[in-house]
Amino acid sequence: MNLSLKKIISTLDAKTIDIQDTLEIDTISIDSRSLQNNEKTLFFALVGTNHDAHIYIKDLIAKGVRNFVVTHIPEGLEGKANFLVVKNTLEALQQTASYYRSLFSFPIIGVTGSNGKTIVKEWLNFLLSPDYNIIRSPKSYNSQVGVPLSVLAINEQHNLGIFEAGISTVSEMDKLEKIIQPTIGILTNIGSAHDQGFENLEEKIKEKMLLFQNSEALIYQKNSNVEQHILPKMKAVSWSFMDTTATVFVSKKEHTHDHTLIEYTYKANVSTLQIPFVDDASVENVISCLLVLLHLDYDAKTIQNRIELLFPMEMRLKVKKGINNCSLIDDSYSSDFQSLKIALDFLESQKQHQKKTVILSDIFQSGLSNEELYSKVAELIVSNNINRFIGIGETVSTLKTKLDNALFFKDTDEFLLQLENLNFENETILIKGARSFQFEEIVSALAEKTHETVLEINLNAISHNFNFFKSKLKTGTKMMAMVKAFGYGSGGFEIAKLLEHHKVDYLGVAFADEGISLKTMGIKLPIMVLNPENTSFPAIIQHQLEPEIYSLKGLNAFLKIAEQKKLKDFPIHIKMDTGMHRLGFELNTIDDLISTLKGNRTVKVKSILSHLATSDDLQHKDFVEYQINLFEKLSSKLMNGLGITPIRHILNTSGISNFPEAQYDMVRLGIGLYGVSNDSEEQKYLENVGTLKSIISQIRTIQSGESVGYGRRFMANGESKIATIPIGYADGIARSWGNGIGFITIKNKKAPILGSVCMDMLMVDVTEIDCKEGDSVVIFGESPTVTYMAEQLKTIPYEILTSISQRVKRVFYRE
Repeated sequence: MNLSLKKIISTLDAKTIDIQDTLEIDTISIDSRSLQNNEKTLFFALVGTNHDAHIYIKDLIAKGVRNFVVTHIPEGLEGKANFLVVKNTLEALQQTASYYRSLFSFPIIGVTGSNGKTIVKEWLNFLLSPDYNIIRSPKSYNSQVGVPLSVLAINEQHNLGIFEAGISTVSEMDKLEKIIQPTIGILTNIGSAHDQGFENLEEKIKEKMLLFQNSEALIYQKNSNVEQHILPKMKAVSWSFMDTTATVFVSKKEHTHDHTLIEYTYKANVSTLQIPFVDDASVENVISCLLVLLHLDYDAKTIQNRIELLFPMEMRLKVKKGINNCSLIDDSYSSDFQSLKIALDFLESQKQHQKKTVILSDIFQSGLSNEELYSKVAELIVSNNINRFIGIGETVSTLKTKLDNALFFKDTDEFLLQLENLNFENETILIKGARSFQFEEIVSALAEKTHETVLEINLNAISHNFNFFKSKLKTGTKMMAMVKAFGYGSGGFEIAKLLEHHKVDYLGVAFADEGISLKTMGIKLPIMVLNPENTSFPAIIQHQLEPEIYSLKGLNAFLKIAEQKKLKDFPIHIKMDTGMHRLGFELNTIDDLISTLKGNRTVKVKSILSHLATSDDLQHKDFVEYQINLFEKLSSKLMNGLGITPIRHILNTSGISNFPEAQYDMVRLGIGLYGVSNDSEEQKYLENVGTLKSIISQIRTIQSGESVGYGRRFMANGESKIATIPIGYADGIARSWGNGIGFITIKNKKAPILGSVCMDMLMVDVTEIDCKEGDSVVIFGESPTVTYMAEQLKTIPYEILTSISQRVKRVFYRE
């Protein structure tokens, strides 16, 4: 993009002081971590419920950024940069994008709906790209922030746009319509997603339809609730399985094991279409794409030839374990400039090693010349401090003269032949390529070989849950996030890195080795060790961890080592026992604690804490209040005795919600971060973080009277179809989850577990489920939830999560 700063000032009606308005802006940014060409970057300091980007401005000026849109000029920075002062920086970003969109007159397809927005957008890009130079939303950039950033990536070479719009409540879509200004609209479907943001279905449909208020045509599944909102000037292009008056009437739908054949009528002509999917959601999404092609006057043969080449789209950036202690970021199904920037940001946020490598294919349909495109790519690679670059393809070789330490291969096969000579070791590798390059083969070759069971961790959900609980805190209250027990089974480092980005104040771990691992991998946040052993004190000091001290014996042992090492003001945390009777100082030991610490300069009491025993059970509210009052008494006595004012904290996850008056200076967020609450109402606002998946290894049919598993604990009453799943109690699934008590989910249907759970396998009944060997199954996630499993097994969600074996591969992804 290219916009004069003067024009942006005029568009925003921004206040300025002694500004250099002759500058040309070519980059808009909201992320302080991902900047290049800083002098021509305009940074919008967005302000949200739990964040304020104004705090990054001083550092950005030091990096060379000179242009900012702000709500106020930070103290001491007047005259040090060009500041455009506005009332609301998000609205300013949207206004800038709306103006920029108005400069282009080519067709724009706007996509919304409860589900399927991103997949329809990506499939349309694939289907139309032979004939158009397309700009589209990267990944799932469909929010109030994502949409303007997507539109601001348009350039003069584009001649078709495809943008998706997502909303969660009223008064949002009108803003997105002004930015996208679609000429063709697609409403994928209306489902239950985000229902809580609307009074009823009518309000939800009405809000979504605002995206199309100025569109020339609307593509949708025929529905009377939708049609009452279609304006007379708009061409309605509908489809239906039931209504013969629809623009496209689908009269037949037949499934085979790997495709679906439909017969449809359009303009009195009957045609057939073979769709390479069998699930209903994919078939309906393909039909939406079909209507776009028909509306654009594509013939039936071209439509069939292109649709039969469609493939499942992976919309997530996934982190996987690689060979030789490498980490892989799998983005092997897309290659465009905008998504490259997103992937590099993700690489920076999730790097587990100092060394960073990028494997990139040719980039298609950028709208730029190869020289201009790859000059921009080179800037990205250099500004992100990539240590090694590997290009695969023809046009990407343009980078040969622009990058140091770069290797190039003509195709994926040539790269794989040289793989053994490339010495991948102790590095984070971003693998990003267009589908045609089949980079999934590279991912397979570099991935650590494990069995097919994986625990998928949704980093977006962790961010959501973190912000949900943060919104409950009083201004100034700090937050410690617990990442003990390998991040409640989810993965310590990856989650710690994400929380570091969200500027959490502290991390908490159970034992020193957990904290040492995080520090060794580059985590800079202060880390408190809750249960340090005396033998771990030297390592705690060496790695700058902060021990919880809960006894005089432990305190004296630590002081002895601290004095030997001549430490000064080393941070420690004092644990009080207020009724849990697990660890901590009691009232009768406080005087001795004071006398031991008084005058000692080797350590500094950083915080005083205690732990609530029953904050999740309001039947014991009186006991919680007793604990809080005792904590006030004990902590005050220690503070007065030493003349100090350290951080105080007693609330855990359920305490944050149930006893907000006791937030003190900091709270400790544990299981809530991972999407679990004991409060059913609160649970509705949390997002599931972990989904444990496996596959069907084998399917067999047994007859009446035959048994399944050890001890013949299941006997078939009739002919039954049995599937074997490669996960068992060695992976963390309780044996008691078998024998019909538990179930897994296959194709959104419950499959009861038959017989006992074995060490490495379990068997399920799939008699009523249309499935095949190799199909994916869900052990827990959305259904069954860990909370449901815990209730049935008479345990707690903590145990379910932390029991998942380390031999189960963790895959981290961002939507």
